[in-house]
Amino acid sequence: MKIEKLCIELNEILQSIIDNESKIDITISNIHQEYRLSAKNLCRYLILRTFDLRKYQASLSDYGVSSLGTSEGYVYSNLYSVVKNLKLIQGLPVAEKSNIEIIGYERSSELIKKNANNLFNQGSRSNFTEIMVTLPNEAAEDKSIIEEMVQNGMEIARINLSHGDIDMWTKMVQFVNEIKIETNHKLKIYMDLSGPKIRTATIAISRKKGKGKEKVKNGINLRVGEHIILTKRKTLGKKSKFGKKNKQLKMAEIGVMLPEIIDDVKIDDVVLFDDGMIKSVVISKTDEDIELLITHCYKPKLSSQKGINLPDTKLNLPALTAKDIENLSFVCKNADIVGYSFVRTAEDVQFLYEQLNLNNAKDLGVVFKIENKEAFENLPFILLEGMKRDKIGVMIARGDLAVEIGFERISEVQNEILWLCEAAHIPVIWATQVLENLAKTGIPTRAEISDVVQGVQAECIMLNKGPYINDAIKMLKNILIRMEAHSLKKKNSLRALNIAKNTVNQLIGKINTKQLS
Repeated sequence: MKIEKLCIELNEILQSIIDNESKIDITISNIHQEYRLSAKNLCRYLILRTFDLRKYQASLSDYGVSSLGTSEGYVYSNLYSVVKNLKLIQGLPVAEKSNIEIIGYERSSELIKKNANNLFNQGSRSNFTEIMVTLPNEAAEDKSIIEEMVQNGMEIARINLSHGDIDMWTKMVQFVNEIKIETNHKLKIYMDLSGPKIRTATIAISRKKGKGKEKVKNGINLRVGEHIILTKRKTLGKKSKFGKKNKQLKMAEIGVMLPEIIDDVKIDDVVLFDDGMIKSVVISKTDEDIELLITHCYKPKLSSQKGINLPDTKLNLPALTAKDIENLSFVCKNADIVGYSFVRTAEDVQFLYEQLNLNNAKDLGVVFKIENKEAFENLPFILLEGMKRDKIGVMIARGDLAVEIGFERISEVQNEILWLCEAAHIPVIWATQVLENLAKTGIPTRAEISDVVQGVQAECIMLNKGPYINDAIKMLKNILIRMEAHSLKKKNSLRALNIAKNTVNQLIGKINTKQLS
């Protein structure tokens, strides 16, 4: 692209940010003082990413100018400098910077580090990216389990409130606090709220097995093309009946633990079971039942208590269950950080903050777990609402998220989450199946080592439990030390983002410039 056209079009994009600055000021008016500039930068980044910048990047590099590939944290400053340098190359006069607040590269780096230190741990360490580890249930009985994790590099102890009870969690907290004093390590405690669990109900199908003996099956075999019923009604499950030539005569029946989802599901919505191993689509519906057509069956058996994902469905479920609210009192007294499962909207953030205020938990850190399609699509709104309070972060919960958006999209989406959070200077936790093979078997795979290398872009990496978890912690720490000497975040190709277009249209309306072709 000729330099004249390049300069004109990039200057139009810069002007679109300047023209919308007053609307951005309104959008961020209630943001916490610590995040005000960061929220402004996020809005500018969203405007920038409504444009397809790929057509400019090669030419910018040829002219020896920034290609905008690392502009997330300092959008206006980077874009202004690009336009300024293009004008200087042409010998054109350069206008002074507009009278708007800016963040440069150095300030951007300082903000993300400050926010990460506030949420996680402060002080000099051999690696900036924190290591979080899920404590196994046995850690409530054996303090040495936690001690060994700390010696090998664990900096944040995660307690999953989906498992165990207050007595167990209390013992874990006691051990962690004792180890903090004994070792002088700056450990923090992270507790995950459970959120609503959308699962299949208990399946217990009895059948005679000769001589009056009875056998109970806790699963139902399914096949592609089969029709089944998912129901609100109390049932222990029924299997389908097939006649000659595999013609289906009766439909299998499965209960659901949260019957409310039946009300929200619509015809043609996709319903996924067991981490996406079984895929179906809704073909009919009554007040109590939905009829599903099985479209993919990577696993032939559907068992009790298996997860259900509804990527197309807007669920009217509270992000905080009654049990979460009950546990929140314990969390506020004993944790440094709370993980907010099932957050989907800005309204969910508001509700959690109301509950934290009731518990007088002003200093508790909050991590928003992005684990479903709706949460990803609403991430900019979740961030802006979240930034009304200090000490926040985001977890990329890649397990459920991959199921909902499709495994082929998870790499793309996890990068978009990283970019948006960097634009907001919000620290990120890289989670789900990190070094899982190593933790479970003692042998790492090449793929999971590569995954960790990409995870270095985040400010924290989470490991789950396993018999070889200490080997995983040591390897992760060594990789972090090596990789952080080589990179800080990444340079990316910048196509227009749908999430940016949708957010900008809702926040400030159409930007004040034509979309450049």
